[in-house]
Amino acid sequence: MPFPRDKRKKEEGTFMAALPPDDNTYMIDIESAAETARLIMQDRLLTAQMGGLIPEGLDTERVRDILDLACGPGGWALDTAFHYPECRIIGTDLSQRMTAYAEAQAVTQRLTNISFERMDVLQPLEFADQSFDLVNRRLLRGFMPRAAWPQVLSECWRITRPGGIIRLTDCEPPITTSAAFEQLKAWYIHALWKAGHSFSPDGRHGGLVQMLGRLLSTVGYQQITHRAYAVDFSSGTAIHREFFQDFVVFFELLKPFCVEMGETTQEEIDRVYAQMINERDAPNFCAVQFYLTVSGKKPEGRSPQNP
Repeated sequence: MPFPRDKRKKEEGTFMAALPPDDNTYMIDIESAAETARLIMQDRLLTAQMGGLIPEGLDTERVRDILDLACGPGGWALDTAFHYPECRIIGTDLSQRMTAYAEAQAVTQRLTNISFERMDVLQPLEFADQSFDLVNRRLLRGFMPRAAWPQVLSECWRITRPGGIIRLTDCEPPITTSAAFEQLKAWYIHALWKAGHSFSPDGRHGGLVQMLGRLLSTVGYQQITHRAYAVDFSSGTAIHREFFQDFVVFFELLKPFCVEMGETTQEEIDRVYAQMINERDAPNFCAVQFYLTVSGKKPEGRSPQNP
């Protein structure tokens, strides 16, 4: 059974888009095969490190309709559909490659309770009011301009049912002992800040995780909860190679963005990138990344519009 659509988008024209439909704010080529492969691996690693799909004690008995926003290749949504066959799940993403891959995986796994659609989270969502019991998203920072957060979360509020939950997971870039890794990280963070993707006052840190609770409460969500995770991928840990490989691919794909934003030159970033790879297997390499899941509940009996 398809999810109800928001007819107002066409019939009344009441929505104003935050950005032009073709204005892609993602700093990596979203149709890149390398990015699809990276996100497949990242999904699996993150779920394992977080202790499962929904480890926060959410009452899944009350959850029937789930939306996974900007789902990428659909890892979390597909696993959730498998483990919760009584739920209906839909994943949305801007990338044609990723939604096609996710659909193919659903068919291969014979999952009949899930579907995927190409949809831009920065535009009004094509779902009717109060459509979902759970709205999930992991790692939105990569393409979310600071100015877009109020509208995106207002749309999430609109499509969340009274008593429903929104669940956002994001992170700060890792803290490492690699000089090259730290330099690449600094260029990336400052480039994000210059591009308007950071709440940091000076571009010295990622500038998002500390804002998630405030952003949710501002649009009306209550009972805000925080759950933190620390992922150690130092040399000698079981996840060292796989987790570091995620950043090897990420920084390679990120090079054009850092150069375009004037943070460095192609020659310099290539040199530092090669140094990072050489430092990867140093016996004294240490690295920790911090993730934060922030959840909020839409009060029972409230209007689907913002408070």
